[in-house]
Amino acid sequence: MRPLDGLRVVDLTRVLSGPFCTMQLGDLGAEVIKVERPGEGDDTRAFAPPYQGDEAAYFLSVNRNKKSITLDMKSERGREVLWRLIDRSDVLVENFRPGAMDRLGFGYAAVSARRPSMVYCSISGFGNTGLQKDRPGYDVIVQGEAGIQDLTGAADGAPYKVGTSIADLVSGLNGSQAILAALYASKATGRGQHVSVSMYEAVASLLTFNASIYYATGVSPKRRGNAHATIVPYETFEASDGWISLGVANDELWKRFCGAVERPELTDDPRFARAADRVRNRDVLVPIVKDIIRQRARDEWLPLMDAAGIPSGAIRTVGEVCESDVLKSRDMIAEMPHASAGLVKTIKNPMHLGGTPLDTYLAPPRLGEHTRGVLTDLLGYSAGEVDEMARSETI
Repeated sequence: MRPLDGLRVVDLTRVLSGPFCTMQLGDLGAEVIKVERPGEGDDTRAFAPPYQGDEAAYFLSVNRNKKSITLDMKSERGREVLWRLIDRSDVLVENFRPGAMDRLGFGYAAVSARRPSMVYCSISGFGNTGLQKDRPGYDVIVQGEAGIQDLTGAADGAPYKVGTSIADLVSGLNGSQAILAALYASKATGRGQHVSVSMYEAVASLLTFNASIYYATGVSPKRRGNAHATIVPYETFEASDGWISLGVANDELWKRFCGAVERPELTDDPRFARAADRVRNRDVLVPIVKDIIRQRARDEWLPLMDAAGIPSGAIRTVGEVCESDVLKSRDMIAEMPHASAGLVKTIKNPMHLGGTPLDTYLAPPRLGEHTRGVLTDLLGYSAGEVDEMARSETI
């Protein structure tokens, strides 16, 4: 078994934050039923290339372990079907703009009145209340508004967004975690609750020590490129054929580093003797370390650092990671047969549960692949009724 076997989730999400949230629940064993627009489906099904078969790679990345049904939620018959599905489910997840679900008749108040035990999760850009609740939650906008972009990039350059859609992804993770907490609470109370996750707040929470620096000093931290505010050397350095990162985080590691690079005189230099000294004299020390590291190749430095017990690592391409022996040795690549895309590969869920392993990975569904089965087997509609709904474009 998997930990959430027997749990059923109504997935009304699209694009990234919501689908990533519900994929976590599907990986954990929940039956996730993704409700999509007839003929169109999730926006990401039609996103720009690359495609694998007739599916966008983007869609395939965040929709494994789900079923797909198509349903016109604005039609009277479609609303009837959705209510019947809600009646047989435990969790509902949506990431429409605040107010949209109320206008459809499926807001939290309406659902909880009919299903008091339902855990109802809403993911939005800026929250379902407050000054900016009506703003759309696009990842690049949120990264800027919540401070992450101002901390990312070269000290004398422009702000940069994080290379992956961190606002969407961390919101999805927060959403799945909050859902599990609400389900646990419902064991004691017998009632569900409304779980609300704001992308803006999720990203702002990642500021952690940067926010603490501001609260402690009143001074807003600035971009430092790959450097650390309070540890030196703790950043990225260019070797002769690539890039590595070093994490010389304390005085003992500094001594080991000086020995590993055959520069023992640096250990005794009073400018670099203690951690605070190295921070104070970073403008002198960092160029010295840069000159040292560029003398050898990336894969020469890494074994030397490992042997000395110095935290270090290569700056690897996405391709190197996807093909890495590290992932393969941990059986972390899911290979999922798909009707039109062939063999779909994704990186598995990183949670390893010894007693209830996450060992089931099913390919993302084709649009409406499970509509007929869900309507007849789960919801009790007859084959004739399903045929009529297809003719009327309800499904």
